[in-house]
Amino acid sequence: MLCKMSLRNIKRSIKDYAIYFFTLIIGVSIFYVFNAIGSQASALQLKESQYEIVELLQSMLSATSIFVAVILALLIVYASRFLMKRRHREFAVYMTLGMSKGQVSVILFVETVLIGIISLGVGLLVGTALSQLMSAVVVDMFEADMSAYHFSFSAEAAQKTVLYFVIMYVAVIILNNVAVTRMKLIDLIQSAKKMERIPNRNPWICLVIFALSVAGLVYAYYTVGWNYETLGQTQLFICILIGAAATFFIFWSVSGIALKVIMSMKKTYHKGINTFTFRQISSMINTMVFAMTMICLMLFLTICAISSSFAVRNSMNENMLEMCPADLELHLGNLDYSKEAQSEEYGDNFTSLADLYEKKGYDLTEGMSEYLDFYTYSDPTFNWEKSFGDVFKQDDGAVVQMQIDMSALEEIITVSDYNRLMKFYHQDEISLDEDEYAVVCDFKNMMDIRNYELSIGREIDIYGNNLKPKYNRCIEGFISLGASHINTGVFIVPDSVVEGHAPQMNYLIGNYDATSKTDREKIDEMQYSRYESIWNNLETSSHSVNYYYIDTKLHIGESAIGLGAILAFIGLYIGLVFLVSCGAILSLKCLSESVDSAERYAVLRKIGVDEMDISKSIFCQIGIFFLAPLILAIIHSVFGMKFATYLLETFGTEAIRQSIGTSAIVLALIYGGYFIITYFSSKNTVS
Repeated sequence: MLCKMSLRNIKRSIKDYAIYFFTLIIGVSIFYVFNAIGSQASALQLKESQYEIVELLQSMLSATSIFVAVILALLIVYASRFLMKRRHREFAVYMTLGMSKGQVSVILFVETVLIGIISLGVGLLVGTALSQLMSAVVVDMFEADMSAYHFSFSAEAAQKTVLYFVIMYVAVIILNNVAVTRMKLIDLIQSAKKMERIPNRNPWICLVIFALSVAGLVYAYYTVGWNYETLGQTQLFICILIGAAATFFIFWSVSGIALKVIMSMKKTYHKGINTFTFRQISSMINTMVFAMTMICLMLFLTICAISSSFAVRNSMNENMLEMCPADLELHLGNLDYSKEAQSEEYGDNFTSLADLYEKKGYDLTEGMSEYLDFYTYSDPTFNWEKSFGDVFKQDDGAVVQMQIDMSALEEIITVSDYNRLMKFYHQDEISLDEDEYAVVCDFKNMMDIRNYELSIGREIDIYGNNLKPKYNRCIEGFISLGASHINTGVFIVPDSVVEGHAPQMNYLIGNYDATSKTDREKIDEMQYSRYESIWNNLETSSHSVNYYYIDTKLHIGESAIGLGAILAFIGLYIGLVFLVSCGAILSLKCLSESVDSAERYAVLRKIGVDEMDISKSIFCQIGIFFLAPLILAIIHSVFGMKFATYLLETFGTEAIRQSIGTSAIVLALIYGGYFIITYFSSKNTVS
């Protein structure tokens, strides 16, 4: 009998509480999809290094899944408790008819088990289908071969999903049982008559609080958006606290004055059933101030997380085209920058790449169609403190925030070597007089500092030569291959400046004599094999070579793709879960209000209000309820992304607009989907 009642309740709940089932199913499917990425990648033809990246991605997603599981568990418990309150009248009928609390607990237990089985089954089916689409995303990110793809089902991801959600449902069962044991029949009978108390706030106090909150947000926005270069960790934390508190008090104050402001607009307020509509909205917001604050902040984090992660991924992919104009880069030199290391003994012992490869029996140019080698230098007396002058003494905050080691030596290249390299890279060459220097740099934060020094004509001393700047700003560029803007600065000087001094580093840049990806990979493997063989048998000392490094376009590309994929997937994973949580909480609150207001809508019909006006009223209520936290979250995101742009300068921010578009699409699909389902469910509830 109890099982039959549970089945009947579930059938009824599918119609009345579609949001709850929708949330459970989408939660299960999202959880499965992101935990099955490793299995999807294994169905594709990836290189060994890419499989290592996928394994790292999978481990990071597994760690993120613990956080996601906690969020989903809290959401499911909240939704379950919320729906239990809607059934107090039903439970009162059961107990009035003689049913014990234990029997009510059994009904809830059976319902939870059946709901869990149904949601897990449907969610895994949906997740399995979506995971096949995820394969296309993996192919795009890792530039893999789709021809080897075949349908796959991840048993490991399914087991993890079932385990996590079973734990969540067990928690729901325990909490439901505790709630039932505390139920009193008199409270259940009177629950329908109990209304949430709507506080009556002084409008003038609300107005003052609103003004102070806006002022707090303006301060926080300005600090993180325009004054970020001197922003320390403590000040950043204070800005975050101010922003969160101001968000709460904006909703708190608006809920107290919005209705009074609208009431003063008599034509608008008394038009149609606006009186009823605006009072409903005021009631909803008044009882959800804290929840609206949390939803707004979660939406803000979602927008920033998805936008930033995809911006890094897209920018690094674009950077590859600009910042990897060659196939191979080798370094050989000495990282001991002391005066002793720069002695005559070191100069006599310095070994070039060509000499080293010849000594080891290798042809340095094998597999290359073109190449060039050049040297860089380091004057032991010319460090960052000397090149920057007093700029940091004027701004201590920048030093602390950037964690600069002022004793680091500057890297120096001759103008002839720089021009040969630029010709190889198909970039512009420069000319220098004997008493001039220039700086090539592309790390934005450092460029701003160096540009200031160059603009005031900072003279420098290198190897006893006094030099003045050729240009009043840096040449934006690089000498090493990479996928991000990390060149903090290289000084270009006349050739005569370094005459008689030992080089610090020997570079070789080359292009492969191959056009197909397969042939290029073979040459890549040969270069790395030789590198490992040489490095493992390299004799190093402070007076000779102690540094040897290799990087290739293919390796840089794989690393960039891997980092981009990890950030994109984690950002999307957390963003989707936050969106589902926000949508579910708002939807459940709206549906609850619809149930409470069903009799009011019946009265409206009796006095002649047509269905079109009622539908418009419901649409307006739900629309404002969904839009209020979203609008403030978007405003937060404008300034949050401005700060994120500053942090992401290393990777490049060229693709920031494209990533914001991705966030907008995800937001529209999930958040908009909840809005549409809530609207039609509310209409069905009051009809």
